[in-house]
Amino acid sequence: MREIRFGLYVSLALLAIPFHPLHAGAGANPGGALPVVGDAHNKLIPVAVKGYDGEVARVLKFDLEVMGCKIVPEGDSAYLLAGGNLNSVNGILKDAAGNFRFNKRYNGGNLRQQAHALSNDVIKAITGRNGIAQTRILYKMKTGPRAYEVFVSDYDGHRPVALTSDNTLTESPLWAPGNGEVFYTSWMKIGGVENTTVIRHKMKTGKRKVFSRFKGLNTGGAVSPQGEVAMVLSRGINPDVWVAPMGWEFLKDIKGKQLKRMCRTNEAESGPAWSPDGKWLCFATRANGRRMLVKVAAVGGNMIKIPTPGAINPTDPAWSPDGKSIAFTSQTGKYFNIFVAPAHGGKADLITSGEGPSWARNNRNLIFTRRGVNKRMLAIVDVPTKQVKMLPAFAGSASQPDWQK
Repeated sequence: MREIRFGLYVSLALLAIPFHPLHAGAGANPGGALPVVGDAHNKLIPVAVKGYDGEVARVLKFDLEVMGCKIVPEGDSAYLLAGGNLNSVNGILKDAAGNFRFNKRYNGGNLRQQAHALSNDVIKAITGRNGIAQTRILYKMKTGPRAYEVFVSDYDGHRPVALTSDNTLTESPLWAPGNGEVFYTSWMKIGGVENTTVIRHKMKTGKRKVFSRFKGLNTGGAVSPQGEVAMVLSRGINPDVWVAPMGWEFLKDIKGKQLKRMCRTNEAESGPAWSPDGKWLCFATRANGRRMLVKVAAVGGNMIKIPTPGAINPTDPAWSPDGKSIAFTSQTGKYFNIFVAPAHGGKADLITSGEGPSWARNNRNLIFTRRGVNKRMLAIVDVPTKQVKMLPAFAGSASQPDWQK
């Protein structure tokens, strides 16, 4: 297999600094039911935050609102988070009845990273679910007239690091399970010839290899838990979904004898996405002039339609980590909206305007692209409450995000 090396070798150690609570005080009712105003799963949770300033205050507000809270005055709150950020971040969480939930101080990393750790602990204490404030995202960003590079950053867009410096078109960066590798599509030239190419990229070393470079379309690179890589390949005909084993080597099988064709149609398939157990592969296709979502068993078989009543022309499917839902883009004319439907099919719920959704590991948040004036930006939505938070404006147009597995 041909290996490509490039000048920018990225160390990601700074993106994974551990946090250590120095002290965790027990709550007044340890192990008991968590008092929450209303239903924490579909209503904003009112939380008051006091004692913090500057960047830490902004981080806590962003994190908590992303994960389903509403920052309110103390008198209107169900929970009070009080603390400070002099030299290090600390926080005491109490409910409206005055019961302590925890008392913690953080070290390691910088104040921003400590604030993320505190946000996660607040969400865990209130809802029982893990927070997402210390996760990372992939995306592509425009850096020139015909140049897009792959970037990785904290989930909120801070600390962006370029993984590529190819000065060419790039598409669809995707994490592999375990987050040690990513796949993306590049229009890079090899031997003076430009062709779409699926690249396999190691995060720790920056080393990468050509994974697929057949004549025509090569795109995708969605990896199942079992190590099966789903791609859309034309191979000189209509683009169909194909699957290759993770250890497959293109240059040793340039005729694709080890590939498995998952469908055979006269349409152009797109956006393959695995179910979290790896038993099903979902993608978009077309029938009678209309876009639809289908699934195929990983072992092969017929395409099964996933009905999405209420949403037309579905594309960009994303299977939730718990396997219960599929988020997707629905296009009507020039307008793009994000919907969520049951994974087996059913009424689609309009979540927000945007495209290209990707789930967080908490099964609650989606990151997506929203089109602005001459620019695309990333945003996060809390699906049950439909509260949207825009990520900071990047230097270039950012799109096609993928949330860390």
